[in-house]
Amino acid sequence: MEFSVEQIATILSGTVEGDAELMVNTFGKIQTADEGELSFLANDKYEQYLYTSNATAIIVSNDLVLTKPIKPALIRVSDPYASFSTLLEFYEKAQQSQKTGIEEPSFIHENSSLGDECYVGAFAYIGDGCKIGNNVKIYPHAYIGENCTVADNSIIYSGAKLYEGTKVGSSCIIHSGAVLGSDGFGWAPQDDGSYKAIPQMGYVELEDNVSIGANTTIDCATFPNSATQVKEGAKIDNLIMLAHNVVIGKHTVIAAQTGVSGSTEIGDNCILAGQVGVVGHLEIANKTTVGAQSGVSKSIKKEGETVFGYPAYDIKGYLSSYAVFKKLPEIYRRLSKLEKKS
Repeated sequence: MEFSVEQIATILSGTVEGDAELMVNTFGKIQTADEGELSFLANDKYEQYLYTSNATAIIVSNDLVLTKPIKPALIRVSDPYASFSTLLEFYEKAQQSQKTGIEEPSFIHENSSLGDECYVGAFAYIGDGCKIGNNVKIYPHAYIGENCTVADNSIIYSGAKLYEGTKVGSSCIIHSGAVLGSDGFGWAPQDDGSYKAIPQMGYVELEDNVSIGANTTIDCATFPNSATQVKEGAKIDNLIMLAHNVVIGKHTVIAAQTGVSGSTEIGDNCILAGQVGVVGHLEIANKTTVGAQSGVSKSIKKEGETVFGYPAYDIKGYLSSYAVFKKLPEIYRRLSKLEKKS
């Protein structure tokens, strides 16, 4: 696919500085981009590469002031990073929209329905009673269990697995290896020291515009007609575990290797950084930020709070405590000297 600099500027509501008729057909880093490639500059520490880049065009801020002559055409926008992300999304959708039809061999149960302009890749499986919306892309080796629903414009990548009853909203993305609807970790201890499985009979529900990363697992809810929920616009990274009955709020983002234990409810617009652990049956307020590798052991009631550490608590308190912690060896040496003198 090939676009002119002018076409790209139109998509981004930007302005062109240089030759608007130049053509680009792919993307590249500003350090290494070559002719025919488009790049962007969003971080000042990379500005030096602007003056040596061989890229055909570069997306830059409206506020950027050039200090040397440059070779590439510039597309000036208010936010280069956001604009580049928008362009990548546009490019991805343009490529995906070309895929339609049903490849063989694949299995689609006779009691299931597919909307218009769908794509079903080879070896994909769609079970009994499924409802697949318009322009849904189901890639090879994906598994869609019985009575699942996948709404318009969603994408199920290769190897993703949707257990029975899973509900996926519109414009969702489920990446390879993700498993939605597996059993929650429910085991009842017995008198003889063994464990008896507690049936997990609910389902998983994703609202619209949710992204689920590769090899992420989301357990079904415990009770029939109840759901483990990921609400509208939430973005779940790779290698994340969401246990049974968890609720993830709207537009919350969770980074890789985070685990959320059962029945915890995380509010809207929260940020959980990488390797966060959250114990079960908690409530996390809207707009909470949890720093990387933190352990959340109690509910967070105050909206907009930032917490860090293990156990996690207010980041200002943590930084104050850490400042003292770093001085402990010195304090210990001084204390030892005083004890010897006394």
